[in-house]
Amino acid sequence: MSEEMVFATAKVLLVDDRQDNLVALEAMLQGLPVEPVAVSSGEAALKRLLVDDFAVILMDAQMPGLDGFETAGHIKRRERTRHIPIIFLTAADRDARLALRGYAAGAVDYLTKPFDPWVLRAKVAIFVDLWVKTQQLRHQAQQWARLAGAAREAVRLLGEPHLGAQAEQAREQLRAALPLEAEPATIRHLR
Repeated sequence: MSEEMVFATAKVLLVDDRQDNLVALEAMLQGLPVEPVAVSSGEAALKRLLVDDFAVILMDAQMPGLDGFETAGHIKRRERTRHIPIIFLTAADRDARLALRGYAAGAVDYLTKPFDPWVLRAKVAIFVDLWVKTQQLRHQAQQWARLAGAAREAVRLLGEPHLGAQAEQAREQLRAALPLEAEPATIRHLR
């Protein structure tokens, strides 16, 4: 459990049919610990979601072809992507029906332009932090699952009287795998 945890940089998917909007979004995210990935259509967003994991999606609601609402519907139907938070960005006036449609499509927020870039940065930072914590929890769960397997094997070997040397080796491997703070309570019975 003492191995260093190394995680990928959180990616943010930027979806807008206008290149100038994508450039502006990338500029707003500069300095955050994220890798922005810009695409110009809903279709391109769905393709990127097949190969990459994202901490959050910033998406224009109104695009030609597959609009943001339809794209969000596809994202939320896929098991692999349904939990990615989507923040809709739109130039449309504050139309309550569009905002409701965005939330119904699965958005966690709906911002109308012009919006405060610092507010957007704060929202992205929160979702990135949640993504990082989720990655850490997944890593810890995998580590504990490996440890549980080692513990089961050690207990099995300890129950075999004719495996003295192997049982002692299993005991030592278990001690080495345990975090120091967990060792006394966990393997007290193995001594």
